[in-house]
Amino acid sequence: MTIERKDPPQSADERTMLESWLEYHRQTLAWKCQGLTDEQLRTASVEPSELSLMGLVRHMSDVERHWFRRVLVGDDSGPIYWGEQDPDGDFHVTGDDTWAEAYAAWQAEIGIARRNAAGLGLDELSKGRDKSTGEPFSLRWIYLHMIEEYARHNGHADLIRERIDGATGE
Repeated sequence: MTIERKDPPQSADERTMLESWLEYHRQTLAWKCQGLTDEQLRTASVEPSELSLMGLVRHMSDVERHWFRRVLVGDDSGPIYWGEQDPDGDFHVTGDDTWAEAYAAWQAEIGIARRNAAGLGLDELSKGRDKSTGEPFSLRWIYLHMIEEYARHNGHADLIRERIDGATGE
């Protein structure tokens, strides 16, 4: 699999910008994982952290699901990798976990996210509410939050990838 990242346009309407930047960050995480074995993708960054590239992808699967399914449209789908007994289960990869499964789950959630957001305006409010304030979220807020979430974790991915094989890049 070869990941090609497309730079976001430098001049476009707001929605195109937001969707382009989100897609760029999705592609960046996939790019950071490209060409590695399952064992390398399960490699933790540095002790005592369990953070791995596969764990980041699993985490982003659950994040995509949460914001674009549970919050945005009120879909009652539960988490994929974590639960009450293991709140950080998305990051707890084992020797049985594979890249093929993690990548497929992530891509499936991205596809659903795109479909759920497609017919909505940026000012459209979510069906789900903020747990502390009871307020809904606009689609614009969700897009911005997802860009922030990916950007933060792509920084982690940079460091993990460099530790694994020395590869660096933007």
